[in-house]
Amino acid sequence: MEETTVSSSTEARGATGVVFPRFAGKWVMVTGAGTGFGATLAKRVAAEGGNVIVHYNQSSAGAEATAEAVRAYGREAVVIQGDLRSTADIRRMADDAWSAAGVLDVLVNNVGDIATDQMSWKDIDEDVVDRVLAVDIKGTMFMIHEHGTRMLEVGGGNIVNIASTVVVRGSPRAPQYAAGKYGILGLTKSYAAAFAPVVRVNAFGPGFMSTESTLTRSDWLNGRRERVISQTPMGRVPEPQELAGAALWLATEDASHMTGNFIMCDGGYSMIGA
Repeated sequence: MEETTVSSSTEARGATGVVFPRFAGKWVMVTGAGTGFGATLAKRVAAEGGNVIVHYNQSSAGAEATAEAVRAYGREAVVIQGDLRSTADIRRMADDAWSAAGVLDVLVNNVGDIATDQMSWKDIDEDVVDRVLAVDIKGTMFMIHEHGTRMLEVGGGNIVNIASTVVVRGSPRAPQYAAGKYGILGLTKSYAAAFAPVVRVNAFGPGFMSTESTLTRSDWLNGRRERVISQTPMGRVPEPQELAGAALWLATEDASHMTGNFIMCDGGYSMIGA
């Protein structure tokens, strides 16, 4: 594959300033691409030659900004709204995405509800539990199911599910969040077996990142940041751009013999006792 240089960004550049077009000509759908890690993933796809289906639920302005950033690379972007708690919305979005793309090559299930409004296990609330599990487990499951079925029909595709390091360390702050991410691992392995060898399904576990949802949490502003850094061998909290390439690697040919796998990228935070 011919290398392509994108002068407007350094996000996907190696030491030579050359972009490696791992997604040249492909269509990639990223859920929750209006903000945070999802927006970063979408832009990284575009930097590497891909067109993007930009999904959002409430962050309309953010999704449009992400789409414009994708188009600035000379790629195509389609913005689609939908609530992942609704199977009807998921089916509609799948129809719209495949209609726009023709063939969807990669699905990145980035959306996850981390219960940011809960700071302790003592504050457990049934509505919050239901919301988290509806998004993280049910929503992810139906996204995999709808898009994976179509990928099987066309003879190929890749699905990357964004999990979390809480599957190793747990979450005393919000146990339902850890349960939801454990659920994602079960979905990843189950559908990887069901879809093999045609469609690969893998999971990626990022650690803490400098995203708005993290930086504005009350616990993060009251000592949590310092504790996390002290327990991280790499000694810092990275920007989401540092993790995007690793997550998307799972959908490339370099990972062609990987399915049903889970990899972490957390600066060694979960290394102790592993």
